[in-house]
Amino acid sequence: MSLRETLKTRWDNLAPRERTMVAGAVTIVVVALVWWVLLGPALSTLRAANAQHRELDAQLQAMHRLQAEALALQNQPKMSYDDALRALESSVTQRLAGTGQLNVAGERATVTLRSAQPETLARWLTQARVNARAVPSEVRLSRNPTTAQQGIASWDGTLVLTLPQR
Repeated sequence: MSLRETLKTRWDNLAPRERTMVAGAVTIVVVALVWWVLLGPALSTLRAANAQHRELDAQLQAMHRLQAEALALQNQPKMSYDDALRALESSVTQRLAGTGQLNVAGERATVTLRSAQPETLARWLTQARVNARAVPSEVRLSRNPTTAQQGIASWDGTLVLTLPQR
């Protein structure tokens, strides 16, 4: 006797009230499976869609800003080596006064930092990139342990920048 025939025989032997209860139980199980397998994940995805959409829009806007910045940098007129060196020296003197020292060897400029504040360093690096067309090629920075113990962040180390060719 096959499984199907066995189940059919048992079903026929059940009282009408038992058949109703078994059918109700099977219906509940089927509805639960449909919910967990088909509807639950879809509704969860639908609920999260608005937040993901906002996050992706913000990322897209950031990418557009970066693209515009890159295009602006590419479209800047060429700068001579001497102008770039003057702009870099000026930025080190103005922005990194007391914390940065500049040494130039050919087209490579090495800036040695001692206790440079992170915000100051970030602003200076942006200014050096935009105004002097200096491109960082090597960076070796470490957090200053003395100021870190005092709860103040500062950096020590060297940055090697490449200036425009002569």
